[in-house]
Amino acid sequence: MKEKIQMTTPLVEMDGDEMTRILWKMIKDELILPFVDLKTEYYDLGLPKRDETRDQITIDSAEATKKYGVAVKCATITPNAQRMTEYKLHEMWKSPNGTIRSILDGTVFRTPITIPSIKPAVKNWEKPITIARHAYGDVYKSVEIRATEPGVAKMVFEGESGKREEVVIHTFKGPGVLQGMHNVDKSIRSFAHSCFKFALDRNESVWFSTKDTISKKYDAQFRVIFDEVFQEYKEEFDKRGLEYFYTLIDDAVARVIRSKGGFIWACKNYDGDVMSDMVSTAFGSLAMMTSVLVSPEGNYEYEAAHGTVTRHYYKYLKGEETSTNPMATIFAWSGALRKRGEKDGNKELMNFGDQLEAACFDTLNEGICTKDLVNLMEGIEPKAVNSAGFIAAIRERLEKRLA
Repeated sequence: MKEKIQMTTPLVEMDGDEMTRILWKMIKDELILPFVDLKTEYYDLGLPKRDETRDQITIDSAEATKKYGVAVKCATITPNAQRMTEYKLHEMWKSPNGTIRSILDGTVFRTPITIPSIKPAVKNWEKPITIARHAYGDVYKSVEIRATEPGVAKMVFEGESGKREEVVIHTFKGPGVLQGMHNVDKSIRSFAHSCFKFALDRNESVWFSTKDTISKKYDAQFRVIFDEVFQEYKEEFDKRGLEYFYTLIDDAVARVIRSKGGFIWACKNYDGDVMSDMVSTAFGSLAMMTSVLVSPEGNYEYEAAHGTVTRHYYKYLKGEETSTNPMATIFAWSGALRKRGEKDGNKELMNFGDQLEAACFDTLNEGICTKDLVNLMEGIEPKAVNSAGFIAAIRERLEKRLA
């Protein structure tokens, strides 16, 4: 066998929970370790370890990503009341992804993995559409009040200088609800930089959409900052024939449906949350969608866009066979290894990332797939296999490519 590919700088490796944790080990054992002299700084972000360390391990993993520049993350549990009981937790810990995003001040980019035999639900889409989601503020950091009686709701800002602004939100004649949202210029600016840098990375145009005709201060500030930041990238965009395009969110939705794809759609937090699920489903499956967190400093954290596949994990614990799709998790590894190679000038490692993805496509294009893809494939005779069989088929084709 050929000598293993060497690494000079470690990846930050963030292990996770449930079925994806099982797949994580299988992918490493079968598709990475036989070919790469893997160097990682390992962090166990499984829920028991997060609870044991009072979530300090999540913070440490994010700081390590800032140090080394590239991370790969397994899917993790964000606990609810049921998980509190199930795992006997000390506290209902926050989303690890939210903590890491906050520390890296990053933007989440989600892109479908496409193959010829799975046609998008939108017939004119020819290339993947990447959703860039601003992962700070808006409704996700909002405060809310349930008004149970008539009264006046007000929004007040008291500046450190003594400046005071007050506006009436609504005069309630009866019960109702109200919500206060915020965002900060620094985070919006980071979002814009990440979008334009990632666009140059991918050599794709950027579409950005808000509703500044209605939200003349909140949404309008997003547009103002994006326009300002773009001036730093305009020359390179022009040189490559790329476009930065702003439109209203409703117009963007209509244009996206009519488009051929092949661009980055930058969305505010809620819009990005919703549209990434719409795009992934329209292209086939959430199990076939990559996710990468990019900071304005150029730090990258790769993961699958889906969760921990709890239902399959419970089957696995009973000794039952599962046919869980590992594609997005494999692409998290290939993306991270390729980026590590790119940052280190390690062409062998970059090529390995490319060949690993190509071996996945070879496998799928021969009709070998997990059960979730069987009914989506057209013009090919699909053969459903279990998770281990699918990974073994990829390894066989990877070995041929690397021979």
